[in-house]
Amino acid sequence: MKPFFSRFLALVPCATLLLAPSGRAQTTAPETPAISLSALVGEIAANNPELKFYDAEITAAKAGRRAAASLPDPELSLDLGHKRVRDTTGALAGTGTAWSVAVMQTFEWPGRLDLRKAIANQQVTLAELGLARFKNALAARARVLAYGLYAANAKSAAVREVADRFVALKETFLAREPAGVTPLLETRIVEASELALQRRATEAELTLQSALIELNQLRGAALDAPLRVTAPALTLHDSPARDALLTGAHENNFEFKMRRAELEQQGYTVRLAQNERRPSVSVGPFVSQENAVDRETVVGLSLSLPLPVSGRTRGNVEVAEARRRQAETALFVAQRELDRQVFTAAQAFAVKTAEARRWSPDAMKKFGEAAALADRHYRLGAVPIATYVELQHSYLEATEALLATQREALEAGLKLQELTGLDFAPAEVVP
Repeated sequence: MKPFFSRFLALVPCATLLLAPSGRAQTTAPETPAISLSALVGEIAANNPELKFYDAEITAAKAGRRAAASLPDPELSLDLGHKRVRDTTGALAGTGTAWSVAVMQTFEWPGRLDLRKAIANQQVTLAELGLARFKNALAARARVLAYGLYAANAKSAAVREVADRFVALKETFLAREPAGVTPLLETRIVEASELALQRRATEAELTLQSALIELNQLRGAALDAPLRVTAPALTLHDSPARDALLTGAHENNFEFKMRRAELEQQGYTVRLAQNERRPSVSVGPFVSQENAVDRETVVGLSLSLPLPVSGRTRGNVEVAEARRRQAETALFVAQRELDRQVFTAAQAFAVKTAEARRWSPDAMKKFGEAAALADRHYRLGAVPIATYVELQHSYLEATEALLATQREALEAGLKLQELTGLDFAPAEVVP
């Protein structure tokens, strides 16, 4: 009867997601079509559920712009009452109704409507920048997740390969009669290594499934929907010079552009508050009629305006000016933070790229061949158990190190591209 770990390993290839390099045998169901990395990113950018939030934000901002460009609605007022007339002696001369109707239209002070339109336009700009920033971050996250799935699958395959060797070797030992202390100790070494590999395989499978769930959420699919992505070769490119990176960040970074737009919007708000210190004027016709002793009808033009005696408008200007100073400080702090992030990401990308380039293109293949060679020669008695175990674990550690370095370099490059807005293709994918 096969041990538990061998049965566990038999279930691992049946995962709903498999990323395999081009040219390798695919173990996923044949009815699940493979999708390229670029197609996956496009699908996520088109179907992500969170996009509806940003679309609604833009719609609301555009509706606010239309409202800001319109005059206030006219106001209709109606007065109705009872009139009683007495003569000089106090005797009741007559009674009747009294009513009046007026229609008033408020006219803003010149320039106020344009300022409100400018503020609303900045709100639309902020909403559009938010959508663009989200799409950019979403595409980068999708690429990192897709390559992370490939790395998790490659790591899981290496663990399965080594674990199968230990399982077969342990079964061979258990089938023999113990002939001394050395075979017994070697069996225990193999069993201990098998337990450690069981933990590694479990972690790799959980990483694979976690990334699958997140990818399906990003593309708006069912959490357990099958997905197979063709894993391309990864070629890392150098980033532009530091000065070019900083210039690009100051011109293209979405967060920094939003801070500039907020400062500009706050400037319009200050000018609007200053303009509102001058009162609006309401003008309109009115008709009034009184029916008591005689019928009296009055038709005229009414004009009204508020009296700025409370100081509220002066306070609004002070508040707007304080908010403008806050926006200036926020822009300055955002620039310092952006510069720091650009330098940090550029340094990380350069270091990780240099580290990944130190690996030869066929490094994983060589380590795998060395591990297989050690397995054959150990069975022939030409390699001691310590060398055998060390080679198997070195193969796995080298595989994990290479995949982790490539993923970290890709993540740092995409982060740098997101910060600067420069499409310098930090990691080129070649099918």
